[in-house]
Amino acid sequence: MGLFLILFLIVHLGINSLLVIFEDTQPFNVAAHFMATNILIKVFEVVLFAAILLHAIYGIILQIQNWFARPVRYKIDNYSQTSFFSKFMIHTAVIILVFLIIHLSDFYFRAKFFGDVNTVFYDGKPYHDLASLVLAKFSLPGYVIFNIACFLFLGFHLLHGFQSSFQTLGLNNKSYTPVIKTIGAIYTIVVVAGFITIPIIIYFTR
Repeated sequence: MGLFLILFLIVHLGINSLLVIFEDTQPFNVAAHFMATNILIKVFEVVLFAAILLHAIYGIILQIQNWFARPVRYKIDNYSQTSFFSKFMIHTAVIILVFLIIHLSDFYFRAKFFGDVNTVFYDGKPYHDLASLVLAKFSLPGYVIFNIACFLFLGFHLLHGFQSSFQTLGLNNKSYTPVIKTIGAIYTIVVVAGFITIPIIIYFTR
């Protein structure tokens, strides 16, 4: 589930980057339209929401099990086997979940269910003008700061979650783990930096 979400973030970042690569909003709107109408993407969408839900439920269950397994905290915590980021996975997960609900309400649900998005035409074909909606949101300093903060928390979550996803597949030994940690750190930096840079560029240039 974690690997599925990791892949989705790369795709989502690629589409969002069209807003800063091109001055014209057409590439972004066309890409968003393709993602919303392609039958394979629609199946992917269902699987994605299921993965997010299962990922959240699984994380909550694991945390509850940990709490019940050790109801009384040690007087001196043993952090030797626990990374800094793994200790706060449940906390960052809650923040990310709140952000996701807000994000979906601002964009996905408005276009998918409420029709509260303007329409533009390219070659006579109608498209939701999601680009204008995104640009309007990222013109608000509070919204930009909120996004930056949430993606920093996402970075903390990914630093441990990336490795954990591969560990779940059994790739956890002295040979693989250091490589996976390095790849995870690079992936996290690229993804978080990308998602943070986009609203900043839009805010100051568009």
